[in-house]
Amino acid sequence: MKKRYSLILVFALILSVSLLGCSGDSTPKNGGTQKNQLTIITGSTGGTYYALGGAMANVWSKYMDNVQVTSQPGGASVESINMVNSGEVQLGLAMNNIADDAWFGRGAWEGKPAENFRAIGVVYPEVYQGVALKNSGIKSIADIAGKRVAVGPVGSGTAVLSEAVFAEAGLSFSDMRYEFAGFGDAASKMKDGQLDANFGVLGVPAAAIQDIASVREIEIIEIDEELYNKIKEKYPFFSRYLIPAGTYGNPEDIWTINCQAALYVTPDLDEDLVYELTKVFYESATELGEAHASGKYISLETALDGITTPLHPGALKYYLEQGIDVPEEIR
Repeated sequence: MKKRYSLILVFALILSVSLLGCSGDSTPKNGGTQKNQLTIITGSTGGTYYALGGAMANVWSKYMDNVQVTSQPGGASVESINMVNSGEVQLGLAMNNIADDAWFGRGAWEGKPAENFRAIGVVYPEVYQGVALKNSGIKSIADIAGKRVAVGPVGSGTAVLSEAVFAEAGLSFSDMRYEFAGFGDAASKMKDGQLDANFGVLGVPAAAIQDIASVREIEIIEIDEELYNKIKEKYPFFSRYLIPAGTYGNPEDIWTINCQAALYVTPDLDEDLVYELTKVFYESATELGEAHASGKYISLETALDGITTPLHPGALKYYLEQGIDVPEEIR
């Protein structure tokens, strides 16, 4: 009887272990920890957001034991803010002027401000760059009237900015044969002679412009001082930016405008997690600079330049710890 009872206990033990192994328990084994799966929305292929965002995702995944970040292409600034605001993604790259419009209910957000996002900080200067085929005769914004022009992807900061810049030059999209396209796609069309000009908000140097210049003679479209002053009066976010001679084979310095690319996050992410994201991001600036040229601009000293919307508490904690003077209006 004792022998039979012992056998029953053994079978019961085997059965319970088997059921436990098949229970679907997803807790990591061997003392591991469950990683936070995060997504960063970037921009179209061929643009700076796409390349740098991928490098950022790799750095976070490399140095944070509790995080796995995936980079996702997108339509850039407007779409990034909307997707972070809706909670579809946790992180996004966007122009600071677009974020300001969203927070204060202007432009695409007229009467319906987006307030479900928070800032982490500045990434690099956003440079508005127009490139034209040399045989198109385009040298200035005024020259694009009647031409075949790519104005940026639908839902992008580039498209919003193109519309604003063209308006200050006395033009609208209807004055040209325009199309919405990512810089990479538009660059391919320029190389094939299907477009005369292409505009994008990109880091300098932009790989897509270098790609066009490798097979076509090009002109970098200048925004002169008169046009800049009109833009600046209406949009105080912008500054003048000098593209040095030789950057794209241009024989002379070319003036254009810039704002800032910044990193935004959903407000419901854990404070300690965002603290670590902020810390790793700024303390990995050298590595990011090696991965993409725009990464060389990442700096704690300029992290809050042009940030006008509230910071995530985790980012704020890091800045205060580093002795950064944080304006009250974004705390």
